[in-house]
Amino acid sequence: MSRITVGLFVGLILGLTAAFGSFSSFMIVLVFGAAGILIGLVLEGRIDLQQLIGRGTDRR
Repeated sequence: MSRITVGLFVGLILGLTAAFGSFSSFMIVLVFGAAGILIGLVLEGRIDLQQLIGRGTDRR
């Protein structure tokens, strides 16, 4: 199982444990799932976090 899949499952499980209820609960689970996917992508190396925050380039 890839790190992206693990990150997605962790995010979804955290979202489910954080919220039970209506549409707002669905949105919370969606946000946690997206965060899990992003964390998985960063851990797998598909997203370079330093480049996203602007510190990946050499500015002389």
